[in-house]
Amino acid sequence: MNRQGVELKWLLLGMFLGSIGNSFVWPLTTIYIHDQLHESLTVSGIVLLFYSGANVVGSYVSGLLFDRANPRKLMIGGTLLATAVMAIMIFFNGWPIYGILLTAIGFFNGWIITMVNSFATRSGRDGRYVFNMLYFANNLGMVIGTTIVGPLYQYAHGNVSPMFLITTILYTMFSLVVLFFFKDSHQTTTQTTNNSEQTTNVKLPQANLWINWIFFVALVVIWTMYEQWASNLSVFMTDQGISMTKYSLLWTLNGILIVVFQLGLTWLNRWVNRPYAQVFIGIFTIGFSFVLLLYAHSYGWFVAAMVVLTIGEATALPTMPAIVNSLSPVAVKGKYQGILNAFSSLGKAIGPLFGGLMIEATSYHILFVICAISIFVMELIVLLVVKVKRAKAVEY
Repeated sequence: MNRQGVELKWLLLGMFLGSIGNSFVWPLTTIYIHDQLHESLTVSGIVLLFYSGANVVGSYVSGLLFDRANPRKLMIGGTLLATAVMAIMIFFNGWPIYGILLTAIGFFNGWIITMVNSFATRSGRDGRYVFNMLYFANNLGMVIGTTIVGPLYQYAHGNVSPMFLITTILYTMFSLVVLFFFKDSHQTTTQTTNNSEQTTNVKLPQANLWINWIFFVALVVIWTMYEQWASNLSVFMTDQGISMTKYSLLWTLNGILIVVFQLGLTWLNRWVNRPYAQVFIGIFTIGFSFVLLLYAHSYGWFVAAMVVLTIGEATALPTMPAIVNSLSPVAVKGKYQGILNAFSSLGKAIGPLFGGLMIEATSYHILFVICAISIFVMELIVLLVVKVKRAKAVEY
């Protein structure tokens, strides 16, 4: 039991349910706006910009409030309001209400994910194990969701109401988990005032700040480029005659491989303690997946590129919040998880619009070259900062 009275299994169940729900929404957004609502790729990019922009705000605000207020009440409010918005979208999903309500979902998703991650920092267990398991739960949910959503979308002939009905049910279950199993411990209420005072006084060592912030910047770059897979690549593949079902199967493969890799890494981490090496390898591998996309003219190449992308994702992305957690004092762990999620969401916000503009101005291949170069340059900067600052960093 952690300080907020939540066992890890309930955090994992909540993440799992939310992940299935989200995977019924985000893979469809670009293709739904482009094909069913008849808007351009740039417009769909702007919608995703607002969605992820709201996610940034939700992440940052909830991270700050986690350290200062009652986390359980904040979590209940976030899940209930997210469920209400999903329910409204069953009936109202035309243009422009779809974009407006999707922005509200973005805010609450940022709020919820930061809350779950912040609860996880106080689980009393090894940070890498906890974040690996959260990533595992998230992607297990995504495997199930993406396996169903492509065929269901085609079966429904582009009608998204059934998807939002299923998502509403899943978020209702998530809310019930929070209501019944996210308990306040006897310490929480007495510490709330002290925590709000402590968060304004805590200062991190300069080396810790350097490493944390270079990770935050790296996550903006990585997610900006990664989002091409989740948004514009669906149109690129369908333009080549590859079906939406095959595109969604790539994400099913991604989720299955992440589940396998996470289990392997969790086992390996018992004997090998090299978190920074995992980050370096992971960032490079994500960049290399875009090199493979330059040669992708058949479905097999997309599968190969997705496998490479997934190795990088599973290696780097859960390890970075675990390192940030280890470099952050207890009184501000929620704050720095909030900033990390906010910067990740900022990259997700920029990505679809950046990709849409680049594709319309140049081509998909130029976009892939820019993605690869940007990630490789960021890799060198992260390596340099960690090499210079790591010896002076303090772990908590």
